[in-house]
Amino acid sequence: MMILRMSTGGDGIPEQQQRRSRLADLAGAPSRLTPVAAPVETEGDPTAAARREFAVLLGEFRRTAVLVPLDAHGDLWSAEQNGVRWICAFSDEEALSRFAWARGDAEREWVYQTVLGARLLDVMVPLLPGPAGVALDAGSEDGGMLFPPVAGIVPDAVAVDLGGMR
Repeated sequence: MMILRMSTGGDGIPEQQQRRSRLADLAGAPSRLTPVAAPVETEGDPTAAARREFAVLLGEFRRTAVLVPLDAHGDLWSAEQNGVRWICAFSDEEALSRFAWARGDAEREWVYQTVLGARLLDVMVPLLPGPAGVALDAGSEDGGMLFPPVAGIVPDAVAVDLGGMR
């Protein structure tokens, strides 16, 4: 693999290493984002248990470097759905490769950047116009994970108000 240095588009964020990879050639490498199992209550409030599990996953995501493909202009690749802009991130090259194959786009070279999950949520999401979040491992067998633009996940200044639902 060739390592390149590229800017993030003049947004004042320091340059980071980027790699160019031909995803069609990748074999199954183990994922670097392996969530730590949260204690699950067998009795009590299942909603509280689900929130605890999500908090553990969110914490793990924030501490993990993920791969974010770049578009033709060198910007982080994102997609819009129902008025929300989603930065597409992948836990490893295998997850990105599965996504490329699912799109029928695995033969081309994909340029991606390694970014800490916390940096995506705290720095990059606020730079996007309108509500934005992060979609992790889109196209994976388990459906991946969404980190939506709500308080507690993204900075409060850019969080969508859910009318007191927290």
